Order: sequence, then structure tokens, then C-alpha cells
Amino acid sequence: MASGRQRFSIISDGLPSQLPDIDPDETREWLESLDTVIKTEGRTRARYLMLRLLERAREQQVGVPGLRSTDYINTIPPEREPWFPGDEYVERRIRAYIRWNAAIMVSRANRPELSVGGHIATYASAASLYEVGFNHFFRGKDHGESGDQVFIQGHAAPGIYARAFLEGRLPQESLDGFRQEISHPGGGLSSYPHPRLMPDFWEFPTVSMGLTAINSIYQARFNRYLYNRKIKDTSRSHVWAFLGDGEMAEPESLGAIGVAAREELDNLTFVINCNLQQLDGPVRGNGKIIQELESYFRGAGWNVIKVIWGRDWDPLLAQDVDGVLVNKMNTTPDGQFQTYSVETGEYIRENFFGGDPRLRKIVEHMSGDDIRKLSRGGHDYRKVYAAFKAAREHVGQPTVILTHTIKGWTLGPDFEARNATHQMKKLTKAELKEFRDRLYLEIPDSALEADLPPYYHPGEDSDEIQYMRERRMALGGYLPKRHNRSKALKLPGDPVYAELKKGSGKQNVATTMAFVRLLKDLIKNEDIGARFVPIAPDEYRTFGMDSLFPSAKIYSPHGQTYEAVDRKLLLSYKESEQGQMLHEGISEAGAVGSAIAAGTSYATHGEHMIPIYIFYSMFGFQRTGDSIWAMGDQMSRGFLLGATAGRTTLTGEGLQHNDGHSPLLASTNPACVYYDPAWAFELTYIIQDAMRRMYGSSEEHPQGEDVFYYLTLYNEPYQQPAEPANLDVDGLLKGLYRYAEAPEVRGEAPGAQILASGVGIRWALEAQRMLAEEWGVAADVWSATSWNELRREAVNCDEWNLLHPEAEQRVPHVTTALDGQPGPVVAVSDFMRAVPDQIARWVPGDYSSLGTDGFGFSDTRAAARRFFHVDAASITLAVLTRLARNGEVKPETLQQAIERYQLGEGAEVVVGADRTPPETTTDTMSTG
Repeated sequence: MASGRQRFSIISDGLPSQLPDIDPDETREWLESLDTVIKTEGRTRARYLMLRLLERAREQQVGVPGLRSTDYINTIPPEREPWFPGDEYVERRIRAYIRWNAAIMVSRANRPELSVGGHIATYASAASLYEVGFNHFFRGKDHGESGDQVFIQGHAAPGIYARAFLEGRLPQESLDGFRQEISHPGGGLSSYPHPRLMPDFWEFPTVSMGLTAINSIYQARFNRYLYNRKIKDTSRSHVWAFLGDGEMAEPESLGAIGVAAREELDNLTFVINCNLQQLDGPVRGNGKIIQELESYFRGAGWNVIKVIWGRDWDPLLAQDVDGVLVNKMNTTPDGQFQTYSVETGEYIRENFFGGDPRLRKIVEHMSGDDIRKLSRGGHDYRKVYAAFKAAREHVGQPTVILTHTIKGWTLGPDFEARNATHQMKKLTKAELKEFRDRLYLEIPDSALEADLPPYYHPGEDSDEIQYMRERRMALGGYLPKRHNRSKALKLPGDPVYAELKKGSGKQNVATTMAFVRLLKDLIKNEDIGARFVPIAPDEYRTFGMDSLFPSAKIYSPHGQTYEAVDRKLLLSYKESEQGQMLHEGISEAGAVGSAIAAGTSYATHGEHMIPIYIFYSMFGFQRTGDSIWAMGDQMSRGFLLGATAGRTTLTGEGLQHNDGHSPLLASTNPACVYYDPAWAFELTYIIQDAMRRMYGSSEEHPQGEDVFYYLTLYNEPYQQPAEPANLDVDGLLKGLYRYAEAPEVRGEAPGAQILASGVGIRWALEAQRMLAEEWGVAADVWSATSWNELRREAVNCDEWNLLHPEAEQRVPHVTTALDGQPGPVVAVSDFMRAVPDQIARWVPGDYSSLGTDGFGFSDTRAAARRFFHVDAASITLAVLTRLARNGEVKPETLQQAIERYQLGEGAEVVVGADRTPPETTTDTMSTG
């Protein structure tokens, strides 16, 4: 800020600057009283009275604006703290044992021959937070309920493993397998909370920064959704999300907090561990992150509880009649508080208390050691318990607890609050001894001189172990624990799929619309219809799903308190407390959060729910790929639908909307099963098989498979053919089948194979006709329903063959299907060439591809397809080119084709009603 300039707010903060004064005399009396207090008793006393008036106004429900932030002190004063119901001594010992074992586990894993990494300092700062929760609040699943959903901070995983060791859930051998999941005998432990890697232990993947916050919000919201729809009683479930203050800089961390406040999710508590440090240094060295976060959450409508100072500060604050201590707390930046964490008591006396004689007097009776030990609130279990209890009992708002801690607390001066503490993974022998002494553990020096420091266990019959187990049993069992109690669904039979298999006759139907028609029929099914959860980010009308508004309705916890502007229309916008559709507004990240919560309900709540997340395909994997990766980790099931797929199909929208690559992004997710259907009848077989795999039961997967489906659908309408006779359903589901055999061609015609997916099959069929009628070439057309699944199966075959050289070698389906077929193979889709090129190495013979490489743009479909050279004419030229190189057609044929189809000219040659290529009209291509 420039020298001499003062900040000022352009917002009145709710002050009555333009309201008429109906009683000027009374107003003057109030103002004069305030002036008198300021003049006679000072500004501090006046501020106190103003705050008490605001507090009373809120109690009386007077609509005054809330403060954006409060003083840098605990929200709950000592006189309002509840009685602590636990055994303080025993709980202190339990925390010491867990702290030790967590640090030892990481330290042992970083001996020279391993050095697998890990984190010590995060759990050290948060141990009291977790232990208060485990001993007094977190509800388990053992009594048949859903229990609480606890999102553990990823870097705190060692502490959770250490607790499970004391509980008897993990043997010592498992601790020694930390971060050695494959190499350790009997299997080891994952680095972070990964449900897919430890499916009986972890519930929620949390180490991808920012996703915990948004996913926990949508989990709490989905709990209410289940309750309001009378599917599952989740009234006793509470969602706890443990977060770091540095993590809150991620956009996803704060991006959805308004949703939680708007929907009054008082079943949700954020616990933000404010140790003031991110990975490399202070979070806000020159500022105050707790105050900043308080402003965000208060402004969004959350209940905010600050736990900043331990109980040893209470008597000091009680002496602060002038407010000088509170002012010092308010004005000291976080970077300086970190320095106080590592300095001597005399340094703190001089630098924190020494600037004012009133401050010096407050601590004059304290030794330097006493001052150095003044604690942070996040390490005081009484303060933490009071905050957790207040959060659990608060009604009408979500709660955030902002706890002040020290990163690496109890680990010793080499670790505590150091900027490098996040990267420190191993304790020296001297550090081990100091750590042991601070925890008062009965471990002899000789044990610490060994190559590997020992774990500590007080014995199965000790008071501490018995206490831990008794508390968990009283609260419903151990956590974290993933328990799949769901039962396979009774799936609808063939009749519900039969309509689409008939084709659309003369009606033009896009595959997106075909899917919506099928969804409407599935929702009507009496066995599973209520379990479908349609999800869209403000695009239901775009995808033709407004037809579901009157029947399924849009979920809203408040129902619909207004008259809809379109209420007189047949497809009026309709909200309901029992609504089935989740309308997420313009938030793809929120939509994925809902899809994850719904798709994992089978494990979280023992109830299968079937998310149907439909979106612009460009904004799926590209925008929220990290969340979709977490979706795979959490073993979510359901459907993702890229309903405006392709780089040339979404006419007029342009570069940002034209998807030419989402199949490649989908291929990177091992849990994702991807298909690119061309016809409605293909879609029915894919959906039916997906339902069987995810929600049915088989010998190999008695509780269903932990996969989810991504389908690319198109907004281009055309006539849907009926299911062909003798359809190769097995090939369709594997990813490739012959859709149209080559037409009869006179003489000894050269052959070719055209592979196409999605809308590309219509271009391929037209190219088949052109090749036969105009060039005497007999080309088969194959529908490549899934390039990704073809490659996945081929890779699996290669891996098996590598390890079984003496056994009969496995042959991929794509190789078997195309083996012996005449002529070259040309592949085409509405995606970049790298999509069909996934299968290149397994295609026998001559293989080439066409695709839409590059950025999309705004134009007609025909112009775009000519520009990218994926239209029928370009496919025809590509086939002729391969034949010419193989000597099966004359070389001059190529120039003839270029001139005939004007392929050397611009895309304007295919623009206009009288010049639109046949494959871009709405007529169905011949099926041979």
C-alpha cells in the first residue's frame, strides 16, 4: 500500500446509511451514551459493550449482520466449557503411545535400504483432535447403522495406523510394511487413505488436496437426500472432515461451502488443523490464516468455533482488563507465532509480552520455562472436546472448528514448527531419546541404540488398551472401517431395453436422447427405479431431461417455496424435498462429489444407489479428472455420460466445448469402463451389461464389480436402425464387431476394413457405398464400441503371455476379429487419432487412422468434418491410399479421388443445403 493511503471499505457492512430515522432523539441518546463510554472508559470498554449488544441482538433474532471475524481467542470461554467425561490420564497415555508408534513406523520405513518416505509432523500436530473424536464422538457401524463418515487428513495416516495397532486391528508386521504394499511379506500399508488399496479399512481417499472439503460437503448432503427420500435413516450420521490450513487454498476447499450453509447441513463439521504451516513454510506468514478462514466461513453462513489457546492461557486472559493481551494476539502475524514456537521463554517474554508494561505484569509470576510451555488450543483435549460437543449439538448450520496447533508437536526442537518439518521423515538416536522423554515412555536407552527403534505396546490387559476398546464399542465399533453390507439388486429384464432395439423408424434420435428414453423407463421400474440418482450441472434441459421434472422432481431440502415462472407449462421446473434429481448448478466438481457419494452408498450406507451424471463431455474428465480419479479410488459405481461428445458434433459451440480427447483421459483411470456407441441398440446392451456387472452378483464378484462406466453420447439426431439379425453381442461388449459386410462388387474387387465408433460409423457407411459404387472396392464396416476396452484386454493378454511362455498364448479380441480379413484397416472416430491408435499394435496387417486432432471451432458439422478430414470422402481417400501403396489400385486413382471430392479445396465446398454430404443428413446409412 502506498505511504499515507488508508484502506476503507466500499461496503457499508449493513450500516443504516440510507434508512430514515423515525426517532432522532432516541438515536441521539444512544450515540451520546456511546460517546460517553469512549470518553470515560476507553475504546476497549466501548468495543466490549458493542459486541455484547450484537450478541444479544442475535439471541433476540434481530437481523443484524454478523461479524466477519472475532478476536484471536477461543470462541467458547472457560465458564461455558462442558465437563470432560473421559479419563484424562488414560487418554493422555493413549495419545503418547500413538504419537510414538506413528513416528517410529515412518522412521523405520526410512532406513537406508528402504527410504519409502512418509510424514510425521502432520499427525503430531493433530493427535489430540483425532483422539477426542475417536474416544467421544465418531460413531461406528457395528449396530447396523451407517455411523459417522470421517474424512481423515491424508498426511495423518500414520497416526491412524498406529491407533489400529493398539486396538489389535493391525499387527506389528503390518506397521513394518508401511508403504511396501507388494514387497512386504503378507502385504503392507498404503501411504495414504486409499480404499481401493485397503478395501476393508479406508472409506474415503483424502490426500489429493482440496477434494476432502468438497466431497465431504456432498456426502453430508447425500445423507440428507437419502433421509428425505426415505431410503435410509441417516439422522444419526455425522460427517467429519479433517483438513489442513494450507489445504484451504485449493479452490475446491472453499468452493462449495455456500452449498453446505444454504442447505443447512448441520450434520457436517470441518476440523481445520491450523498449524500455520504448509509444505514449505508459513501459510500466512504476514497474516493470520485462522482469522482469514473465519471470515470466509462466517460470510458463507457457517457456525465458526475457534480453538486457539490452551487452558494455561485462561488465567492470563482473565487478568486482561484493558484488552492489551487480546490486542497483542490480534496483531501478531502467524510467522511470528511460529518463531515463538521454537524460541526460549525469555525471548517470548521480551518480544511478545515485553512491549507493554501491562503485558509484562500479566506474566511476571511465570518462569521462562512456564512461558515457553504456554500451549495452543488444538493440543488441549478439554478445549477440543468443548468444540466438538458444541459442533455436534449445533442446529441449522454446518460448523467449522479452527484449531491452533504446532506442526511436529512433541517431536522435539529439531521438528517442531520448522519450515522443513513436512519433509523430515527419520529421527536420530538423540531425537528418539528426547521424544521418548517428552512422552514419558518406559523405553530403555539400550532399545533406542538398536538399528530399528521399537514400537511401544502397554500390554493387552493395560488400562489404556481396555479403555480404547471400551470407548469404541460404546460408540459402535472401530473406525475407519469399510463394510459392504449391500445386497445385489433385482435387475430389470430384457423388456425394458426392447423398445430401443427396435430402432426409431423415420424419427431422428440422437444417442443422448436414446439414453434419456431408456433412463425414463428404468426410473419407472418398481424394483430399482427409486435408486437412480440423475445428476447434472445446470444442463438438464440441454440433454432433454426436463421431461423428468414433473415426475422425478429436483431435490431441495426446503421443497419449493415459490411459484415457478413456468408453472403453467407441462415440463415446469419442480423442486421437492423428496426429489430424485440432483441439480448442482454450474459446478462440475460438485456434480462429481454427488456422484461419488451416491456411487459409494452401497458401502457407506449399505444401500445401492445408481448415479447418472450427465454432462458436456469436454467438461468431464478434463475439468474434474482429479475427482474422477478419487471416484475410482473410493470404488464408486455408476454412470458418467459425456452427452455432447465429439469434436465436430456440437455445432457452433467452438474450441472450449468441442471434445476430441476425453476417451484418452478416461483410459488413464483403471476403474473406468468406456464405450462410444453409435446406435441406440448398442447402448441398450452396454447399459444392461453395466447394470449386471456393477449391481448384480456373479461367482467372481458376488457383491458386484468396483467399476464405473463412461459413455460418450452425441447430440446429433439421425434415424436409429433396428438391431441387426444375428448381432454379435459378445463382440459388441468386447469393443468391436462387424456391423455391415461389404456390398457385392463386380470382378475381383480389392478389400478393406473400416473401423468406426460413435457418429463416425455413419461416415464409414457412406464411405463403404462410395468405395463400392465409384471405385470398385469391397469394404466391411466394423463398429468399434470401445477402443479403450479393446486395448485393455490386449494389454492383459500381453502380460499373461509374458509370464506364461510355455502355455498357449492368449490372442486379443481385436486381433482375432480382424485376422485374415482382406485389405488394409482404416480407423475413424470423432476423436483425435490417438484414440483409435490405442489398438494399432494388435491389428494384423496394414493399419492407419483418421481423427480430429487439433482445437475445435465453430462451424457446421459438415465443414468441421471436412476440415479434419474424417468425412466419408476423406475415409474413401484414406482407404484408396492404403490400397495404392499395396499395389491394389493404380496410383493415379488418388488424385482422381481428390479432384472428384474436392478434397484439395477448403471446407466451404461442403457448406450449404445443396452440398451437405449424405453422412451428415438425418437419414440412416445403408447397413449392407
